[in-house]
Amino acid sequence: MRNKNNFLGKIIVTFAIILVILIVISLRNINKDRLLEMIYISKSVDQNNEFWMALTSGAKMASKEYNVNLTVVAPSDEANYKEQNELISEAIKKKPDAILLSPSSYTETKDMAEKIKENGIKLILIDCTIDSDLADSIVSTGNYDAGEKMGIYMKNLINKETKIAIVSHVKESSTAIDRENGLRDTLGDDEDKIVDVVFCESKYDKAYNLTKQLIEEHPDINIIAALNEYSSIGAAKAIKELGLSKQIVIIGFDNSIEEVKLLEEGVINAIVIQKPFNMGYFGIEQAVNIVKGQNYIKYLDCGSELIIKEDMYTEENQKMLFPFLGRQFREVSE
Repeated sequence: MRNKNNFLGKIIVTFAIILVILIVISLRNINKDRLLEMIYISKSVDQNNEFWMALTSGAKMASKEYNVNLTVVAPSDEANYKEQNELISEAIKKKPDAILLSPSSYTETKDMAEKIKENGIKLILIDCTIDSDLADSIVSTGNYDAGEKMGIYMKNLINKETKIAIVSHVKESSTAIDRENGLRDTLGDDEDKIVDVVFCESKYDKAYNLTKQLIEEHPDINIIAALNEYSSIGAAKAIKELGLSKQIVIIGFDNSIEEVKLLEEGVINAIVIQKPFNMGYFGIEQAVNIVKGQNYIKYLDCGSELIIKEDMYTEENQKMLFPFLGRQFREVSE
């Protein structure tokens, strides 16, 4: 009788263990497959800016594939870090699984990023960084390297008469800081040929007007480095209107349709291309992996390439100038 009771006891214990294992597995699967809540706080949702539209498109596509409910918000303009900080505060109250953030300011966004982490929310930085190593993951262009690419191209153009101007975007943005530093460091002894740096606050009209003002104040400028889409298009339009395309070399950033057209016309001489769609897509992918406790990459560089007019028609460069995925943002947003 005792042996029979021991046998029944062992069976009961075995079934209990199996039941616990099945429950644990079931809970893990439920957690694995549940809809994740994420908020992407961009620097801009400007419908006229192809960089931000492509980046957001990539994030939306990945969200559909990875079962993420994604909310996208942004301040009224890229330079408005105060408004972005308010958006971060509101996002924290909603307690999402992760917040993806493109910081408007390298320094002024830091405190709000700390609050994200203090509330136990995963933080993924996209495109830009902050003055801290708080982020669980950073997905961006290697902006210092991109600045180096501009500098290497520029070095081949420099002579004793060279005068350089930089038309940058947002002064407090890490992308502006890193690109300019990469450019300056690559120029080396020729850095003193930079006669002025202006910031257009990521506004086309302001970049246009600042470029005209630069030419008035420094009529001997013969190279302009423009550090994002807004500054590139604004500067190029000003130089084209002034009839100085043959006298002034413009090295731009990004590959909107308008920039590619200006490159083809010879108004812009070279552009550094980023991969914004990939940034958005991989940003969501990294966030999902982090939330689920899976392997992820701490620093993911999506890469950049410098393309000149003479090489823009090669098959490889055509794919970068007119990326198929980059055109999908209209479909995803509908």
